[in-house]
Amino acid sequence: MNKKYIIIVLVLLILALVGGGYYWYSQSKKGGVEVVTETDNEGALPSVSTNPLDNKPNVNPIDQTNPYKNIKTNPFE
Repeated sequence: MNKKYIIIVLVLLILALVGGGYYWYSQSKKGGVEVVTETDNEGALPSVSTNPLDNKPNVNPIDQTNPYKNIKTNPFE
């Protein structure tokens, strides 16, 4: 019984290794993923910004009401 169990485990291990090798070999033959760059779709697609904060309004009250914006710190240096 013990030898029979070892033989079954070895056969399953060999089948798993052969199947994994075949899968790896078939995936490497496909050539991988094709990368699309900006120049590939230059005329086909409109340019869309993905940053939602490009057109954000300036809501900081400090920037709008600071009276000391263009003051020199020390005129005698």
